[in-house]
Amino acid sequence: MNQPQTDYAQPYGTTGYGGPLPVPYARASLGGRTVAYLFDIAFIFLFTGVLATAIAVIGLLTFGFGWTLFAILPASGIIYSAVTVGGSKQSTWGMRMLGLRVVAPESGTRVDMLTAAIHALLFYVAISTFLLWCVDVVFGLLRPDRRLGHDLILGLAVVRA
Repeated sequence: MNQPQTDYAQPYGTTGYGGPLPVPYARASLGGRTVAYLFDIAFIFLFTGVLATAIAVIGLLTFGFGWTLFAILPASGIIYSAVTVGGSKQSTWGMRMLGLRVVAPESGTRVDMLTAAIHALLFYVAISTFLLWCVDVVFGLLRPDRRLGHDLILGLAVVRA
């Protein structure tokens, strides 16, 4: 009697859930994502400084009316992620430094700006609340594809480029 041979090792480019991916990418590690975020913090700080300077100049040119744009500064991290992840490179500058990018895992297609902004918003909500952040990270630790909770909600994956 022939027994079917089971192989518990996952081949390159599989999720462990639902079989192989049509895109031949290896999943990003959680450590790589963390280091990329630490680089991104510095880039967001610089972006916020440039944005604040531009708003100050616009405010002077519009006799103070432009200073109402200072209200968008708290969202500068979300804007940064929307523009970079939703752009042609599909990654923030920190992700690019580590060779990572964000894709739709089933098709490998690019992420639009709105989805990138919502992805960043969910990440910042999770990281600002310790319990939600723990739940988010537990998803990444338990799943073989290392997708975090906010990745699963939006159907995205961070992969090595």
